[in-house]
Amino acid sequence: MFKRERLAFLLVLTMVAPGLVLAQPAPAVERPAVDRIRDEGMNRSQAMATMKYLSDVIGARLTNSPAQRRANAWTKEQLEKWGMKNAAIDPWGEFGKGWELKRFTASVDANGEFVAFRSYPKAWSPSTNGAITGDVVYVDATDEAGLEKYKGKLKGAIVFTAPERRVEPGFAPVATRTSDDELAKLDAAKPQDNVQQNRGRQGGGAGAGNQSFNQRKYRFYFEEGVAVLVEPSQGTDSGTIRVMGASPAPTAPVPGQSPFAGPRVYSKGAAPTIPQLVAETEQYNRVYRLLKQGIPVKMTVDLAVQFFEDDLQGYNTIAEIPGTDLADEVVMIGGHLDSWHAGNGSTDNGAGVTVTMEAMRILAATGLKPRRTIRIGLWTGEEQGLLGARGYVAKNFARIGDGSDNAAFAAMAGGGRPALTKLPAYDKFAAYFNLDNGTGQIRGINMQGNEALRPIFRGWFEPFHDLGAKTVSINSVGGTDHLAFTAVGLPGFQFIQDPIEYFGRTWHTTQDVADRTIEEDLKRSAVIMATFAYNAAMSDEKMPRQQMAGGVASLIPGFDYRALNDEQAFAALGLGHQVCGYPVRPEELPNGFPSMFAVSTFFRDGAEATSGE
Repeated sequence: MFKRERLAFLLVLTMVAPGLVLAQPAPAVERPAVDRIRDEGMNRSQAMATMKYLSDVIGARLTNSPAQRRANAWTKEQLEKWGMKNAAIDPWGEFGKGWELKRFTASVDANGEFVAFRSYPKAWSPSTNGAITGDVVYVDATDEAGLEKYKGKLKGAIVFTAPERRVEPGFAPVATRTSDDELAKLDAAKPQDNVQQNRGRQGGGAGAGNQSFNQRKYRFYFEEGVAVLVEPSQGTDSGTIRVMGASPAPTAPVPGQSPFAGPRVYSKGAAPTIPQLVAETEQYNRVYRLLKQGIPVKMTVDLAVQFFEDDLQGYNTIAEIPGTDLADEVVMIGGHLDSWHAGNGSTDNGAGVTVTMEAMRILAATGLKPRRTIRIGLWTGEEQGLLGARGYVAKNFARIGDGSDNAAFAAMAGGGRPALTKLPAYDKFAAYFNLDNGTGQIRGINMQGNEALRPIFRGWFEPFHDLGAKTVSINSVGGTDHLAFTAVGLPGFQFIQDPIEYFGRTWHTTQDVADRTIEEDLKRSAVIMATFAYNAAMSDEKMPRQQMAGGVASLIPGFDYRALNDEQAFAALGLGHQVCGYPVRPEELPNGFPSMFAVSTFFRDGAEATSGE
């Protein structure tokens, strides 16, 4: 299990130089305006009404599913009711097929005992076309010779793909708040040379080999006609199941294509994959142990799903409060609207949607007149690689090459200045503030390496010291939508939040439900979010920006990405990774989420540490 510490994303995909502009004096904070924001947000909040409708009525919002489209429509209508202008369901580009679970049951028969098998299908798994029953097999192979033993024996089998996962007693609390000491260390953090890079280089060979054989084993399952693949939940136990997307059918690599590009399981025309389940860890372990003892086990699976291919476009929800004398300049706030499908998407990221929508409602209800336009973006496709936010930025502000993963990798690895096409709105953009780390209240903000922002953010937090919100850290965080903005040199930020039980219980799990959210935390975060948006909209000058790098071959200093020839080599470097604020091992990255968008390191009080500490 990972230590629950905040990772910092070391300027990955930011295309930004380490050199900074000089710090500016902090602008004056309009305390009467802040008091009005706080009064409205704390005494007349609608945050929980928003959360419960989004979670309970609409439910899980897998990208391009019917529920996600309903969420687009409802958020647009709700923002319009609160007085927002120019509300739109805004297309950002082609995503692929929608998917919806229609029916699912699984059971095992071991020694005549019937057991309901607690598990959940991965998104974009195909149907089983009625109930199927097969022998459960664990393929205990570590090389080609080991696979030979199973040749011709797996057709119609239900294959367990991993060994038993150790379950430890839960002595440590699942839910925590960030201590004052930890916040102080984050505030005092200083950037360090990336010594982790060399450690990763030295230790990556074996990991790359293991991953390569795992891919070979996966192809073998297709060749042999396996009926269903089953794996244990990663990082959770006690009945909680972490579920993401299915792995696509294996395809041959395309010469000249970046290691981070290629077909996804949801792509138009993607080959059918094998139905895939994630099981409750304890149940998976029991069946695994029975198999190891030579006791035959049969499993019955009935999985019915529906794919949607009538509209392959992805859509964000956009709305705004028009500005006054600087109306052509824009401040944005947002979070991702899409979720995974096993829970209700309440903490990831109904919390971010709730907080940003409530912040917009507060600003409209107070009658404050911002100088700059304040715009909300509720993104989709975040869980598959920040797709909606990246598409929005490419359409409205700037584009790296043709906007594809391939172009981003080429720019990052090429050694020269990236081909950045700036649109007219680029120079009118002020800042973007993101929320995507669960229900926990805002405790501070990460400056994404831009020290010039420290006095500004310190001043903006001053009215909220009594709420425990004041930390301003040099750290950068990755794996969520603000990176779409920082990737092209625009100021984008993710707040520091209390973890609560996001990492240990709700992130991408069956427990990501409204019951796991905290009303007081959502209210406080919405007030702080509204205040930051308002302050950014009222400042005489836009936020200070970092200077674009002359070259981006070393987004991690001293590292040449061109030396890598596959995604497995990148993932095996030994670097930390992070998605939606959650520390993950490379093998736990959601399928199709490029590792380069999630590689990370973090600093505490000047000290660097790896995610595996």
